[in-house]
Amino acid sequence: MPLDQSTYKIPVARTVADLRETVSAWRAAGLRIGFVPTMGALHEGHLSLVDLAAQHADKVVVSIFVNPTQFAPEEDLEAYPRTEPDDAAKLAKRPSDLIFGPNAAEMYPEGYDLQINVGGVSEGLETDHRPHFFGGVATVVAKLLCQVAPDVAIFGEKDYQQLQVIKKLVRDLSLPVEIIGGATGREADGLAMSSRNVYLTEDERARAVQLSAALKAVHDQMKSGATIDAARDLGLSILRAAGFDPIDYLEVRDADTLAPLSNTSRRARILAAAKLGTTRLIDNIDLEI
Repeated sequence: MPLDQSTYKIPVARTVADLRETVSAWRAAGLRIGFVPTMGALHEGHLSLVDLAAQHADKVVVSIFVNPTQFAPEEDLEAYPRTEPDDAAKLAKRPSDLIFGPNAAEMYPEGYDLQINVGGVSEGLETDHRPHFFGGVATVVAKLLCQVAPDVAIFGEKDYQQLQVIKKLVRDLSLPVEIIGGATGREADGLAMSSRNVYLTEDERARAVQLSAALKAVHDQMKSGATIDAARDLGLSILRAAGFDPIDYLEVRDADTLAPLSNTSRRARILAAAKLGTTRLIDNIDLEI
């Protein structure tokens, strides 16, 4: 089946076979392959990852697939924004060369029953509140990496725990791909860009910036010598005052292992997840002391 080029200004592979045929031709020509996996509803944060991939590769594949296995039954799988035509128009203006846009049956054919579970960095934080999540993420990412077979793959640092899980997945399976984290894209007021930000009401959007403000407050307090507990209490008070409820976590963790931080001599990360209205937001920043 030829690539679909009738609708968009960028070619689209709908099957793994078509994807591999295109990538194999590039590789036969000696080209380096970059990959950016997404669930679509692309914003400038995603597009910055595409730009970063192009700095490390000759050809860039972007996948658009809303992965059902990482959603729990009560989560927003059906409501998750699906904007492929708009996504394709945005990608056509960036250094991307192919969209991989499979459907669920292509990714999980009848009889499929494999799931990959990554221990260590996947335990705690997100897993405490979404125990299903990283099994679904690790499985689909492993499949995508095997299907695309890129030299380098780019993942956003906004999903920092996910980034660490994927690095461990690649390391433990000895997959021949370099994983690079791309900086979190932010709106002018500091809110981390997210496809789920469209769920926020006007009032919630105005208050959502307090999530990044809380992280910065924890950072500044610890830089000034406050204990982790004292700095965290201040951050929690900022989130509560802004109306975040529930607050799933606001933690200072080892940047590599995500274990609880015993001292600040190691590189650290401040991570948070909380709900504002019906929208769950996550964010994180480096702790620089």
